[in-house]
Amino acid sequence: MKTGISTSFALSPDAAAKTLSHLRLLGYDCADLQAFVNTENEWFTLPAPERLRKWEEIGRVARDCGIAFSQTHGPWRYPPQDYTEEDRAERFEKMSIALEGTAAVGAPCMAIHNIMPWGGGELPDPERFMDMNREFFSRLIEKAKAAGVVIALENMPFTKLILSTPEQVLSFVKEFDSPFFRICLDTGHAAVFGLSPADAVRQIGKEWLACLHVHDNDGRGDFHWLPFRGVIDWADFSRALHEIGFEGSLSLETNVSGKLPAAVRAEWEKALATTARYLTLG
Repeated sequence: MKTGISTSFALSPDAAAKTLSHLRLLGYDCADLQAFVNTENEWFTLPAPERLRKWEEIGRVARDCGIAFSQTHGPWRYPPQDYTEEDRAERFEKMSIALEGTAAVGAPCMAIHNIMPWGGGELPDPERFMDMNREFFSRLIEKAKAAGVVIALENMPFTKLILSTPEQVLSFVKEFDSPFFRICLDTGHAAVFGLSPADAVRQIGKEWLACLHVHDNDGRGDFHWLPFRGVIDWADFSRALHEIGFEGSLSLETNVSGKLPAAVRAEWEKALATTARYLTLG
C-alpha cells in the first residue's frame, strides 16, 4: 500500500515540480490532484489543445519527481447547482473535461460526488433524484471508458440525502456493473453517520474500492482533521485495508490550513506524512 495526500497547484510545470518534489521529500508516494475541483480556472478555461499539452507536461513532471497521481478529484461546487437540465449539462461537460485531464496526467481514477438537484439537505423527490443520477452516470461511464479512467463515486456527509452512506453508494455502483465505475471511501463522511470506516472497507471489498479520502472528525461535522484527533478507530481501519488486500494509496484529505509559522508548518507536514505511513502498516 502506498501513501498519498491531496494537493493542488497552478497549471504550470514549475508549480507542479515545486509542490510534488516537496511531497516526495516528505515521503509520499502519490498525490491526489484536486486542481479539477474548481472549474473557473485555467485547468478548464484554456483552449483544449493547450490545456492537454500542459496536463501531459504535469504528468511528465510528476514522473520526474518520482511521485504518481493516485487519483484526481472531479468538479465540485457548493451549494450544488444540479436542478435544471442546463445545470446538469454544464456539470457533465466539466466532468468530461476533468476525465480527459485525469488521463493526461496519468491518474487511474477520478473521485466524484453524486449530482444533488436539491442540495445536501431535505430530499423532496427521492425517486426523481435517483433517476437523475442514473441517467447522468450512465452517460459519464461511457466518457470514463473512452478516457480509460475509473470514476470513483464518493460517499457523502449529508445525513438527509440518499446516496450518502457507503452501503447506498455500493448498491448504486453495482447497478451499472462497469469496471469504470467504482467507489471512493471517505472516512470522515462515514464517521458523520456514526459508521465505522473499517466496516465500510470490509463491506465494499477490494473489487469495488478504487481510492480513499482519509481524515477524521468528531462524529458530527465534516472537519477533515488529522487521523487520531477524532472518533475513528484507525487501527481497525488499517487492519481492514490489509484484510481485503487494498493495493491503492492511503490518501490523506487533510492538509495544513491557515497561516502557520514556517517551523510549525514543517513539523505538521512531517506528522501528516508519518501518520499516513503508520496507517499502511496494518
